[in-house]
Amino acid sequence: MYDVNEEVVKVKAQTLENQLCFAIYKATNQYTKLYRKALEPFDLTYPQYIVLLALWENDHMIIKQLSEKLSLGIGTLNPIISKLVEKDYVMKTPSPMDKRSVVISLTTKGRNSESTISEMISTKATKWDSFAIFDDQFKLKLQELNTLLSQLNEGEEKK
Repeated sequence: MYDVNEEVVKVKAQTLENQLCFAIYKATNQYTKLYRKALEPFDLTYPQYIVLLALWENDHMIIKQLSEKLSLGIGTLNPIISKLVEKDYVMKTPSPMDKRSVVISLTTKGRNSESTISEMISTKATKWDSFAIFDDQFKLKLQELNTLLSQLNEGEEKK
């Protein structure tokens, strides 16, 4: 026998507001907007900022390493890097080990801007309600999100 109520529950479960992917999408957009305001004085976009973050953590990466670290395709990453080169934050040099590879490195401006940009992000972050949660809660939420991301990546690799 067909149960109408069961079908209604299934349909409602598919609403936009019940989708984890949509909640993550909205949160991502909101964070990007917040960071855009903080990065504006440095003429940086959020994707450019995350490239700088990766290089501040580990300078002199080949594009493939950077692509993997940031989960960005090389086709997406190249224009971002080109803009950072134009703005004198990074430079591109052929790899000494493999001439087909290009090494992305911070320029003096790129290295020296880390503390100023980080300060601006910290200053703005204290004004954002989403950062008003306690450090322990933030770390727990970040850990949970990273666990979810790992599970999603494992599921994708099994395909």
